[in-house]
Amino acid sequence: KWLSLKTGRFYRLPTEAEWEYACRAGTTTAYHFGDDVDELDEYGWYFDNADDQYQKVGKKKPNPWGLYDMHGNVSEWVLDQYDKKFYSAMAKQLEENPELHAFLSPLNSPKKLYPRVVRGGSWDDDPDRLRSAARRGSTKSWKVKDPQLPKSIWYHTDAPFVGFRVVRPLKQPSLK
Repeated sequence: KWLSLKTGRFYRLPTEAEWEYACRAGTTTAYHFGDDVDELDEYGWYFDNADDQYQKVGKKKPNPWGLYDMHGNVSEWVLDQYDKKFYSAMAKQLEENPELHAFLSPLNSPKKLYPRVVRGGSWDDDPDRLRSAARRGSTKSWKVKDPQLPKSIWYHTDAPFVGFRVVRPLKQPSLK
């Protein structure tokens, strides 16, 4: 919201489906570079190579669409509420009613603060958490300490492994 107000352009977090689409960049493998986890060092920061901290963006190879750090470095916030059964329930619904495909949204709209989804894995994760399809739900423990008084709604001092990237639609949405 701050960036949108500051620039006059609309920005938001990607949906979980948008994030995975961007990460995969047209691929169907475990990682955008394939299934061989031994290649991960060339593309992502994770527990074995990050020296216990996040790294400057762009030091590793990008995905086929030129996006850096889709695997590792920091897990990225997306718009969705975390529900491990959401996608299987949607798939079942579509299997039973294929005509609903055009009407179902892959966005699991948040109804409560926890858990929300982060994607991509981080510098503190093992390679399996960095797969294109890997997802994780946030917890209240990520917001225990707050350097501000009164408490800020934005702090995550206990989650230095979480970050975000933003989406700016080509067509500016209306105020509605």
